[in-house]
Amino acid sequence: MYEFLISTSIVALAEMGDKTQLLALLLAARFRKPVPILIAILLATTINHGISAVLGQWITTVLSPEILLWILALGFIGMAIWMLIPDELGDESESINKWQKFGVFGATFILFFLAEIGDKTQIATVALAARFDSVFWVMCGTTFGMMLANAPAVFIGDKLADKLPISLIHKIGAAIFLVVGVSTLVQHYFF
Repeated sequence: MYEFLISTSIVALAEMGDKTQLLALLLAARFRKPVPILIAILLATTINHGISAVLGQWITTVLSPEILLWILALGFIGMAIWMLIPDELGDESESINKWQKFGVFGATFILFFLAEIGDKTQIATVALAARFDSVFWVMCGTTFGMMLANAPAVFIGDKLADKLPISLIHKIGAAIFLVVGVSTLVQHYFF
């Protein structure tokens, strides 16, 4: 359960102000159909993070524990730094128009799945699965964290986006990543 709670917390905070959250806002403003948007986000995230968690587990079988320890620790510390760099969505209107032929659900699923590839929440999922040796709980936690951050974005739309202290949320998320990274090293060398 610890893995679930940590994964949920880290990804929910990492997702605040992230490009996929901004994409959720844009999709909600464009289609104004929150239920199919949320179902598509849930499905795209579950598949993406499931694959990522399996990858994280696989990495533990091909790397020595010492190398893996350093990669994970430095990865979490790197994620802490990355959290402090704000994301920008760019011009996604063209992308939405391109995929709109697949309907609200299809466009949302495709755009979300593609936007998650290489995103900080996907990389965090790989690292968390490697760190905690739990594909299921990490995937559930990171997916739940994504939904915690994106459901309000879809329902409330851009009205709430301007009122959230995104910078503070990113700093809190960065601090959590930093603590997990440093604690990975401390647990290994001192306990």
